[in-house]
Amino acid sequence: LRRINRVAARFYRDVLASPQGRHARSYLEERGVDDEAASTFSLGLSPSGWEELKSHLVALGVPEGQAVEAGLLHRNEDGSSRDFFHGRLMFPIHNRRGEVEGFGARALDDSMPKYINTPKTSIFDKRSMLYGLHLASEAIRDEGTGIIVEGYMDVIAAHQHGHTNVVASMGTALTDRQVAQLKSAAHNFVLALDPDDAGQEATL
Repeated sequence: LRRINRVAARFYRDVLASPQGRHARSYLEERGVDDEAASTFSLGLSPSGWEELKSHLVALGVPEGQAVEAGLLHRNEDGSSRDFFHGRLMFPIHNRRGEVEGFGARALDDSMPKYINTPKTSIFDKRSMLYGLHLASEAIRDEGTGIIVEGYMDVIAAHQHGHTNVVASMGTALTDRQVAQLKSAAHNFVLALDPDDAGQEATL
């Protein structure tokens, strides 16, 4: 499943770099994400069609069932399948070793919800994952402090400005399993969640 996710992440990166990715690249530029940061975090774009990733995986000999199991394809009631993500900015979510275990995806239009994640799989459960940990773990260990923010873009902005001990909880709900990911490396934790009601409640 990690190998298939790696293939998908490369596909999404290529789409972002293509003419189809012009709007998404403009969005990243508006948000202050430079090309180096986009590359470091392996940002991508899922195509607007419903079977473009599926066709790519099939062409590479990836079994359809395994792509469904990885959460990249959605199984329809009639037994057919389609791409789970489409028309969204893609954030690969890595484990501590840098392997892609799932994705976060942001809508670039008015689609709701604004953010969706890979469904829970045998290797991905967002309650156990911290976005950016594979890039932040060394700095967290060196500084003895882990800074936890809410969103992907917050992590990218922090790293761009030299604060590389920052990770995200992928939403306001910080779990004990996420904290456990940090406890072996850090003695101090800073919660820098959003100052809205949900963020304040999560901090408490």
